[in-house]
Amino acid sequence: MPQPNESFQEQVAALRKAQILDAATKVFAQRGFHRTTIHDVAKAAGVADGTIYNYFENKPALLLGILNRMNETERRPVDLAQVADADIRGFFRQYLQHRFVALTQDSHEMFQVVLSEVLVNSELRELYLQQVVMPTFALAETYFTRLVEAGKIRPLDVPLTLRVIAATFLGLLTMRVIGDPQLQTRWDELLDLLTTIMLDGLLPSEGG
Repeated sequence: MPQPNESFQEQVAALRKAQILDAATKVFAQRGFHRTTIHDVAKAAGVADGTIYNYFENKPALLLGILNRMNETERRPVDLAQVADADIRGFFRQYLQHRFVALTQDSHEMFQVVLSEVLVNSELRELYLQQVVMPTFALAETYFTRLVEAGKIRPLDVPLTLRVIAATFLGLLTMRVIGDPQLQTRWDELLDLLTTIMLDGLLPSEGG
């Protein structure tokens, strides 16, 4: 997304890049990663083949761009910065709700394409890990460590806890994609349940 402090040229470049990613997302979901060519993406975006290469080196770079957008890497610092002064339960639920909508609204087929390619493509997997996953965890660890220090959440292993949360979220999405009937029909019930399990656990409270 273009930012207010960007120059006109930067805004135009950001819009063109988004246009290309929109087209790539559509074509990858329809045809699959391996059957799609750069020409297919360029045609869907309404640009010349060479224009794609001005922004993305190759198809894996395009897919990495889609992964970055699905991760919402650019807005993650702003989102996480809000947790310091927020009600933890409210923030957690709101954040999960946003991520659920962002990753499930008309994106099931694309999620399948991305997941299958990351699992089999070691080069893409390493790039995704180093450029998207690890920086996101490092940022989140900073804010969650502050919450522990402020006494807003109990002392815990922050790096592992964040990975448990992320893995739970990813696992739920994967199970929905493969057709789990409970998740297919009761997806809207997950937010409150997941928030309760993550923050309160499974054991009954001491008061009964």
